Parts: sequence; C-alpha cells; structure tokens
Amino acid sequence: MLEIKQDGVRMVIDIRELVKKGMHPKREILETIQNAPIGTIFEIHLPHAAQPLVAAIESLGQDCVVNELGPGHFRLLSLKMT
Repeated sequence: MLEIKQDGVRMVIDIRELVKKGMHPKREILETIQNAPIGTIFEIHLPHAAQPLVAAIESLGQDCVVNELGPGHFRLLSLKMT
C-alpha cells in the first residue's frame, strides 16, 4: 500500500522502501495520478530513476522531470494537466 502525503495541491509518494523490498507499485501510482484532480503536483521518491514509471506517467499525457537528490534517492515531479 502506498503512503501518500498531501499538502494542498502537492501529493508526495515515497516508495523507496517498498522498491528496496522488491515491490513495484507502478499500477497503484498510475491509479493515484488518474484519480487525482487536475492541478495536482506529484512528487515521487524512488531509489533509482525508474524509466518505466517515467514512460508510464508520460503516456498519461504528463511531463515528468527526474532529479537525483543523492545516492539512491531520485525524485520524479509531474503536474496533472488533463
């Protein structure tokens, strides 16, 4: 299960520990994005860049920016436009 923190229009999803345990919650993340209102900013924290997740988010018509915040800590940023 995803742990989601919401602060106004910003939704923070930290899946670093889930991925380290072998879980890959891509489907849950995409469902969360699809069900969120337009204008929601997604901040997804991962232990690696996760190109398949980036591609899946982009397939929803959203841009996705990847930042490396430190060793084993990447952040995906996306804004739901449609």
